[in-house]
Amino acid sequence: MDGMDKKIVMVVEDETLLLSAIEKKLTASGYQVIPCTSGEEALSFLSTATKMPSVIWLDYYLGGMDANGFVKQLKKDEKTAHIPVVIVSNSASEEKKKEMLALGVTRYILKAQYKLDDIMTILEEEMKSN
Repeated sequence: MDGMDKKIVMVVEDETLLLSAIEKKLTASGYQVIPCTSGEEALSFLSTATKMPSVIWLDYYLGGMDANGFVKQLKKDEKTAHIPVVIVSNSASEEKKKEMLALGVTRYILKAQYKLDDIMTILEEEMKSN
């Protein structure tokens, strides 16, 4: 998996303005973006996708299924279990971080501590290490 396959980023974020801003920034940087406003929408997309994303940007708090439920479903399916997941959240208790990392999330970062460019660098690192 290299070249174009490496450039697909799924963004699961229920704040549509934020999702739109993230999508614009990633697209301008040469990524193909799969925007989803819920975990259910993302899982539905993945169940029929022919090309998997290289990395998933996941908001922790989503309407409906939260990140915990999403990651559990993702890891159950051998077609999607390998995809690195970076949680980008407004809050993170140590307990929540540990729980998500134990489920197989590769990074858990706080929105407030990173600029969008920094998060993009992290996504790039996760794509390379996958």
